[in-house]
Amino acid sequence: MPIVAQSTETTDWVSRFADEVIEESERRAPGKPVVVASGLSPSGPIHLGNLREVMTPHLVADEIRRRGYQVRHLISWDDYDRYRKVPAGVPGVDETWAEHIGKPLTSVPAPKGSAYPNWAEHFKAAMVESLAELGVEFDGISQTEQYTSGVYREQILHAMRHRGDIDAILAQYRTKKAPAKKQQQKPVDEAELEAAEGSGAAAEDDGSSGSAGYFPYKPYCGNCEKDLTTVTSYDDDSTELTYSCTSCGFSETVRLNEFNRGKLVWKVDWPMRWAYEGVIFEPSGVDHSSPGSSFQVGGQIVGIFGGKQPIGPMYAFVGISGMAKMSSSKGGVPTPADALKIMEPQLLRWLYARRRPNQSFKVAFDQEIQRLYDEWDRLEAKVADGSALPADVAAHSRAVRTASGELPRTPRPLPYRTLASVADITAGHEDQALRILSDLDPANPLASLDEARPRYDKAEAWINTHVPADQRTIVRDEPDTELLKSLDEQARESLRLLLDGLADNWSLDGLTHLVYGVPKVQAGFSPDATPKELPAEIKTAQRTFFALLYQLLVSRDTGPRLPTLLLAVGQERVRTLLGE
Repeated sequence: MPIVAQSTETTDWVSRFADEVIEESERRAPGKPVVVASGLSPSGPIHLGNLREVMTPHLVADEIRRRGYQVRHLISWDDYDRYRKVPAGVPGVDETWAEHIGKPLTSVPAPKGSAYPNWAEHFKAAMVESLAELGVEFDGISQTEQYTSGVYREQILHAMRHRGDIDAILAQYRTKKAPAKKQQQKPVDEAELEAAEGSGAAAEDDGSSGSAGYFPYKPYCGNCEKDLTTVTSYDDDSTELTYSCTSCGFSETVRLNEFNRGKLVWKVDWPMRWAYEGVIFEPSGVDHSSPGSSFQVGGQIVGIFGGKQPIGPMYAFVGISGMAKMSSSKGGVPTPADALKIMEPQLLRWLYARRRPNQSFKVAFDQEIQRLYDEWDRLEAKVADGSALPADVAAHSRAVRTASGELPRTPRPLPYRTLASVADITAGHEDQALRILSDLDPANPLASLDEARPRYDKAEAWINTHVPADQRTIVRDEPDTELLKSLDEQARESLRLLLDGLADNWSLDGLTHLVYGVPKVQAGFSPDATPKELPAEIKTAQRTFFALLYQLLVSRDTGPRLPTLLLAVGQERVRTLLGE
């Protein structure tokens, strides 16, 4: 028998939702697998905002699995949605793709050079690969396959019979929209990545309203394949339907009980699926809190299909930082694949697990990623020594493992900022990188760079793709003789003290102690003196000393952490550049 963990004040948001979902599932469908759902539209790159649509139910489903229940996490690929516009910045796509607007996404050609048969499969593939790396188990449902194979035929006929009831519900929310205010376009590193309402279908109209009345069904044209059609007549008894296309002028009469080239409009399609699949839990973006939103309207329409609305927490937007100048997609929004190039899946899972769905957060592509990794490593240490708070332990557990087991991890997780500095300085020379990283802890050196992977590879990718060229570290080839000649006696003494201590302190900890200790010793204090024991002037002296070392080593006032930089440059070269 499944064991249900009881919620307490210290449990995380995932456990609380799992309690609620299990209770609701046993009330609605006792003895059956718990069904949670996500919807994604492969209308273009599926971004990190869309990922929240998947991670929220995934984390809840995984908690329910851990308790011994059977769970189905459905991902509906809305690949039968209409192609709305040509997205900007997609490689292999030009203005000629505009001729396909109005067709199903699976009838639109893939970008030039793609290995996939159509537009939808091209963008779906990248997301499927990312979800596998993130440890997300799901049952994928192609809406193209569902509709074109006739799976939903009875639901479509039912909706058409009850079109008056559906129209009456929708009519409650149909109001004249005020003119849209012109908004200034935000750069991508300031914009919030929202999952568009209804997995990309927010802008879809709510039905075909012509002289024949309202119909919740849109045929795709039998000639041009577009959905620019209007139903002109329909007979409930014979299911005979006539439509005309405003794009190409084509019209035809079909029997809807045999016809598989069309779909229910979004605000009817979504609640129909809730009922058909028995969905208990499905989140939605904060845009659904507005009157007339798909989730709110769907809560009324689902009853027409004999179902109930799922438990549906609203989730907040996901922000990003650092993509504007260095976007790998040439101006496009960042995707899970972009994030997984520079961070391990555990870190990305943690970002989604530690915040409640209604809390927004940012995914970092700039220097902030180093701080995030420092925070993650501190959490790992606290979990290991038992000092972490219960909610933090839960978020960590959800990040590093699923009900199926641990995610692959880096054997020696060295600090990300150190790995990034080493990758920056060595510029792809793995033997040099291994030498430097082995010097970090001479008592326990790395035997192979593989011990630091994949974290090292992620840090190297971040350096190569998200750090501007003018911020990269280039070590001098020759000493700066002019600067060395101009130094006063105090500066010369500081270099002598450093050089004298290099051999005995050639490790990360040793060099950290040494570079911070030199200004202390010059001021007459012990190198072990704590900040509380030192006057404020010592900090100024340390900054001056550090700036001098940076100028002599890399011709800049700042750079990677000095202990790491010294290890990277190597003892012999450091001595040469510092004028020994």
